[in-house]
Amino acid sequence: MNLSDRTKKAMEEIGLGSYEIKVYVSLLENGSMAASEISKKSNVPYSKIYEVLNSLEESGWIESNSSRPQKFFPNSPQTATESTRTLMEKKMDSNNELIVQELMPVYEKTGIKERPEIWVVMGLYNIANKVQDIIQNCKKELLVALPQGAENIAGIIQATLRTLSEKGVKIAFLVSENTSKETILMISRVAEVRIKNNMFGGGVIGDLNQVMILLGNGRNEKGSVEPIAIWANHIGLAGFAKEYFSYLWSDASSK
Repeated sequence: MNLSDRTKKAMEEIGLGSYEIKVYVSLLENGSMAASEISKKSNVPYSKIYEVLNSLEESGWIESNSSRPQKFFPNSPQTATESTRTLMEKKMDSNNELIVQELMPVYEKTGIKERPEIWVVMGLYNIANKVQDIIQNCKKELLVALPQGAENIAGIIQATLRTLSEKGVKIAFLVSENTSKETILMISRVAEVRIKNNMFGGGVIGDLNQVMILLGNGRNEKGSVEPIAIWANHIGLAGFAKEYFSYLWSDASSK
């Protein structure tokens, strides 16, 4: 069988050596064979044949029986490649864990920071959509400061908040003293709520890795007045925002 260069390269890229490719193709062409026959058919030196066969068997490309002499036979290409995929994924997971465990403390100690994304978001529905995104990706803790004028956002995100609460995520809401009783009641069904007098601005913090800061109103490109906010995936900014939220929370009253 003349194996195409593309297929040979593909097999090499998933970890097979030239001897392994020759042996596997020979088994596909000829069926089950003993080691000596495989060596002759594939032109792989007999001194190397068992090493190659063991490697192929360990990675799921071939199998063997217990006859005398022992016979080897190929698995289907689909079974073989799926087996290789599984082994590679397990190896990648194990290597990732080892690398992160040893090197992440060094990264954190030196204070090097990844370049964060920071976006200006304008318009109630654009802001609400970004808030929805923060909420949907939240796994542990969601902190929300809802200023006067942003009350409509609570209604838009209510269903998502309920889902988050059912998953056991801790949710805390700071609201303005001018927030309607209906809105406070709605939020209190899924979150702990406190009321803060003279609250300026607002924001959303999800798991200390995403933050949305509501800045008030601004003019868009058409000159219309719309709510404006800043979104970032900056851990430092999220940490600072949480500290400020905690300060406001400690000074707020229960509903």
